Order: sequence, then structure tokens, then C-alpha cells
Amino acid sequence: MRIDKWDRIRAVAVYCGSRTPENPVYTAGAVRLGRFLAEHGMTLVFGGSNTGTMKSVADAVLENGGRAVGVFPAEFPRTLLHPGLNESVIAADLAERKRLMLDRADVCVALPGSFGTWDELFDALALRKIRSGHVKPVGVLNIDGYFDALLAFIRHSVETGFTSARHAGLLKAAPTPELLFRRLAGSLVLSGENNGTEEECGNRTVPNVNQKPE
Repeated sequence: MRIDKWDRIRAVAVYCGSRTPENPVYTAGAVRLGRFLAEHGMTLVFGGSNTGTMKSVADAVLENGGRAVGVFPAEFPRTLLHPGLNESVIAADLAERKRLMLDRADVCVALPGSFGTWDELFDALALRKIRSGHVKPVGVLNIDGYFDALLAFIRHSVETGFTSARHAGLLKAAPTPELLFRRLAGSLVLSGENNGTEEECGNRTVPNVNQKPE
């Protein structure tokens, strides 16, 4: 049974950047996501840094009465760790950080970012694809069309035969938190249901980011 609401989503792994983007629209989008998480009682699980859009989304969660958990690599200077979090988890390295974030989350969401964000996103997608991975929905918040080129690239990969349309549909995309979480909740696998491999949970097309809410 699929659900069409997000009341079963209690924790969200958010992949985002440690740099402050030049265009303030991306910071505003991170703040909007943080506010959304707090208002809906969803715990933020993120990289723990007190810089860039990591700070923006965490501050928005905390300022709106939400809960924020940071998973911070031991190899990074502790001065970069956000000081106001509800919980800080120290990971041995970046690989363990990704694993711990995924373990603690019900869904995964990537904000606009760079190499680290992309690595976390594709790692979550690759694990979602295989049977021995996980069954958690993965999505991107497509602020100001940032991920348009990525979605076009995935469509190109489908057209050239490297990616199946079903696997491409594992990545959910939307321009607002409200629409994105509706799409993520629609592919959430509940306890006791099918194991949620791509055959059962993947859509057959790459999402149209300009699609209007259902």
C-alpha cells in the first residue's frame, strides 16, 4: 500500500553545501525547507557544519522549534561544527557520515550543492537501486531550476540505454518542499510491505519538475 501524505516521514537526511551561494534564492530555498521540516515535525539529519546552506537549513529548523541532528566527520575542525544542534554525531570519515545519515533518515533530499552533495545524492540513489541497499525515497529540491541539467542528463542516459526509465524514476524532483514531499511520501515503503526494490517503487519516467501539484 502506498501513502499520499507525509505523516510517516519523521526524519530527513538533507544533503547540502558548506559554501554560501552567490544567488540568495538558494539560501532562501534552504530556509524554506528547514521551516517546512520543523512545521511538520520532521527531524533534520545533515552534515553538521555551521557554514553555507548547511547552516541555513539547520538554523531555520531550530528557529522554528524543530530538531536538528548533525553528523560531523572527525577529520574536520570542530570549529566548523554547528554549536546549537539537538544532537551531534561524530563520524570516523565521510563514508561513515553518509551511512549514518542514511541510517537515521526515512527519506533523503538534496539541495543545490557541489561535489560532496552530489556524492551523497548518487550514493543514496545507487543503494536505493540495488536489492541489498535501502528502500528510502530520494529526491532533489529543484530550487530555481538548479537540477534541470542533471534531470536532462538522466533522461539522456535513459535514451542512450545506460539507465532504465524505471531506475531513473527513483529520483523524485520538485521546486517546492510541499510538492517534493508529496512525491516522496508516494513512494515511501511502510513496515511489512514489499522490500521496495526498483521494480516495485520506481516510476517509469524522470519527474517533470514543472508539473503542477496534483
